[in-house]
Amino acid sequence: MHPWKHNFRGKTLIFAVTAAACQAFLLLGFDQGVMAGIIGADNRFGRDFNSPDADMQGNITALYDIGCVVGSIACYFIGEHFGRRTMLMAGGSIMIVGAVILASSDTVAQLIVGRIVTGIGNGMNSSTAPVYLTECAPPSYRGALLTLQGTVTILGVVIAYWMDYGTSFSESSFQWRFPLAFQALFAILLVLQIIGLPETPRWLVQHDRYEEARAVTAALEDKDLDHPDVNSMILNIRIGLEEEQKGGPFRFRELFTWGQTQNLRRLLIVISIQLGQQWTGSNMINYYAPVIFQNSMHLSRDLSLILGGAAQCTYLVGSAIPVLLMDRFGRRSLLMACTAGLCFCFVMVTILLSLGTEGPAYGATAFIFLFQLIYGIGWLPVPWFYPSEISTTRTRTKMQAIASGWNWMFVFTVVKITPISFDNIGWRTFIIFAVLNAAFIPMVYCFYPETKGITLEDIPLLFNKGGVTGGVLASKGGRTVTPHQHAQEAHVDEKMASRQVEDGAELPQA
Repeated sequence: MHPWKHNFRGKTLIFAVTAAACQAFLLLGFDQGVMAGIIGADNRFGRDFNSPDADMQGNITALYDIGCVVGSIACYFIGEHFGRRTMLMAGGSIMIVGAVILASSDTVAQLIVGRIVTGIGNGMNSSTAPVYLTECAPPSYRGALLTLQGTVTILGVVIAYWMDYGTSFSESSFQWRFPLAFQALFAILLVLQIIGLPETPRWLVQHDRYEEARAVTAALEDKDLDHPDVNSMILNIRIGLEEEQKGGPFRFRELFTWGQTQNLRRLLIVISIQLGQQWTGSNMINYYAPVIFQNSMHLSRDLSLILGGAAQCTYLVGSAIPVLLMDRFGRRSLLMACTAGLCFCFVMVTILLSLGTEGPAYGATAFIFLFQLIYGIGWLPVPWFYPSEISTTRTRTKMQAIASGWNWMFVFTVVKITPISFDNIGWRTFIIFAVLNAAFIPMVYCFYPETKGITLEDIPLLFNKGGVTGGVLASKGGRTVTPHQHAQEAHVDEKMASRQVEDGAELPQA
């Protein structure tokens, strides 16, 4: 009898795991977008909460991200102990509680508490879902599956934007209570989806649950329990883990070591890619598009809401494109091409808004639409799963939690300063983000190795070379390792053969 409920196998099981991870990101996207069409207007929400000024708008919107940081920190300390499934179910359950607090709010204080509580649950989900999917997805199309997380994130934003527009015509508190309550539906679905799914093979092996790991691997591969490929994969995971765990229990200072594992280099990449994702200026648009259209481009509130929703639809189209491209062109190429396009868009927005007339303002709006399309291709999906890919099994949960925590801290900073920045320097805010985008191109080119098509057990080879850039700058396309490297395979085969002879009994046949 399986320790989980479903009898899914092969691609059906992989699809179910992908759908659950995507549900977490659908919820994330909805929560990111839901305040955009509610806040910053003379509407029922404004009247119910004493027309919050720019500073209070920033607090209501951005303190959610501090909750996300807290949830990510919680994952760092307890995520590895409880596993991927438990953390996702806990995150979903906390978000249900948060949605109830939000929907029943009568004061700004209660509203902020609700935002922080939903943030805690969301931080746990965003730390865990990429790890869960990364450890279950086949390397040949892992990039496409992980990219789907970004696509459904924007689907969540789109649903939130148009729901806000639909309820904006109501004069009762339904105008804001319904959208804030609706996220509970996605959270309930997340918990129900996870209940019947298995834990990942790598987590099970790490916790000495070999028989269960074998059963999950066989189900994912749709092969018999005693198939050579299943034995090979379990042994491969074990060998990798034993190499990693020679130093005993994990210690925090390991994250700052260089040596052969180069954890510090991985950590710097993990943090810098989160910085890149947020300081491109995307969440300035996602959280405040209707306010920007209304105040900086002097459009009506109704038109601003429609354009905000339409911009997110464009974003959704852009986010679907890399599903087809990620495993063909790789992570680096999409990031660099995307960054160049974003820089160009904000340069044009700056020029057009500086003219101060209606016609160029419409042109600037068009470039914001183009920005949304381009952003979805690279910077949206890659930072969510790249940390899980480049981390070792020993540090993956912690690295992804750190990535998520830094991501939400950067989101908080951008979301907090955006209304204040537009109040003080107006359209010149776009200049700051244009310059930052230009700086991210050499960062990716020099330091980010290409992970396309490489199994998680071969990822450590990406960090075997020394030097400041770890061989990335000197390697064509940043590929310091090719998929299925023969030397590594021979080495693993040799160790696996000896392991089967020495302690095959430790891996019981189910």
